[in-house]
Amino acid sequence: MTSKRRLAIGAVLGAITLGTATLGITGALAQAPAFFRIGTGGTAGTYYPVGGLIANTISATGGGVQGLVATAVSSNGSVANISAVNGGSLESGFSQSDVAYWAYTGTGLFEGKGKIENLRAIATLYPETIHLVATKNSGIKSVADLKGKRVSLDEPGSGTLVDARIVLGAYGLTEKDVKAEYLKPGPAGDRLRDGALDAYFFVGGYPTGAISELATSSGITLVPIAGPQAEKLLSEYQFFAKDTVPAGTYRDVPETPTISVNAQWVTSAKQSDELVYNIVKALWSDNSRAVLDTGHAKGKLITLNNATNGVAIPFHPGAEKFYREKGVLQ
Repeated sequence: MTSKRRLAIGAVLGAITLGTATLGITGALAQAPAFFRIGTGGTAGTYYPVGGLIANTISATGGGVQGLVATAVSSNGSVANISAVNGGSLESGFSQSDVAYWAYTGTGLFEGKGKIENLRAIATLYPETIHLVATKNSGIKSVADLKGKRVSLDEPGSGTLVDARIVLGAYGLTEKDVKAEYLKPGPAGDRLRDGALDAYFFVGGYPTGAISELATSSGITLVPIAGPQAEKLLSEYQFFAKDTVPAGTYRDVPETPTISVNAQWVTSAKQSDELVYNIVKALWSDNSRAVLDTGHAKGKLITLNNATNGVAIPFHPGAEKFYREKGVLQ
């Protein structure tokens, strides 16, 4: 064999070897996992365990999106999650629908902070009910009856405080018309029990433990948020929805009409359309349905039919494509 022939064969073998190596690297890269973090809330709240369920169902190991590793990350809640999604340190997060709206429009809690125009919705998850809790002997039967009463509107910087102001406004009141206090729900409940407070606002899924304990130990009234004032409010603010606290949810409290915001899953417009489409498809699969129904009390409320309710920011194109295909978004 001539030296030229040896060189030619060597070059071909080298090209084949190099090609095989290159294919091997490409194959490895193709199989490299994609990470998708979900910002939730404190570990003692509802967002964190629900986030864990969803992360498991959309991950490849749970029968979800091929190559995806999703994780639930503990956080300080809605505002922190939106800021992290906007800054790129989280791929997605949970938020109250009102907070998402304020972030997108630069209003409410985000007044003067600029609009987060890249914020996009993946899905509405479950309702977070506005509770207006009053003492049994307060005489408060309507929001209008709060005039002159000692009322906690929640702490400064909270979404509940903004919601409370909106609700008061719908009934012709401002916080100056009440003896306003600005307490977290825990201390507000303590003051209600001690007779130092007449009522307080709380936003969260029912039943909530603190209110259940208060109803059992001291007795409470849930004040309805209903009537023409509530209807006007619902027409003006897309992030609110009608809600009802069923009879017996809290001891000796009858069925009470009210309104709610929604727990929503949000992301950035920068996320891949294909990835988000596949994530949403996995979220609403039969496999996911079984996990949600058995994994948490709120899981049964997370349904495809409710996925597009109360969304006041644009959907991510990947999510929108799926919902249009399923006919839940026109």
